[in-house]
Amino acid sequence: MLTLTSAHRDAMIATCVRALPNEGCGLLLGSEDGTVTEIVASPNAANSAKLYEIDSRILLRAYRRADEESLSVLGVFHSHTHSEARPSPTDVRQAPDPEWHYVLLSFCEVPSVLRSYRIVEGSVVEEEISL
Repeated sequence: MLTLTSAHRDAMIATCVRALPNEGCGLLLGSEDGTVTEIVASPNAANSAKLYEIDSRILLRAYRRADEESLSVLGVFHSHTHSEARPSPTDVRQAPDPEWHYVLLSFCEVPSVLRSYRIVEGSVVEEEISL
């Protein structure tokens, strides 16, 4: 389960709205039990409406900060601008860490839809989000 606040949800939505018409993205920092303590926005290094890529400098800073503050990089979030909040085949192929939470926001519905998944060796399982 992933636990986050409505302020975290709003920060993810705001990050993704600012990135339009491209996909928005960022990282989730928090504790190993899946409790998010901070949203770290990232420019979409892919500069695309169909793909996302966390800026490598943001990723490095997030890992350093997590180490310094005894936090964990819990996962990543990104938006789908024209499709459901489900991992695409590309998302599944590019999932870098089986321990991560993969949060998707869909803007094809109003209000936007937020879902979280675990992706392990190509297997996708939706998980509960506690707000």
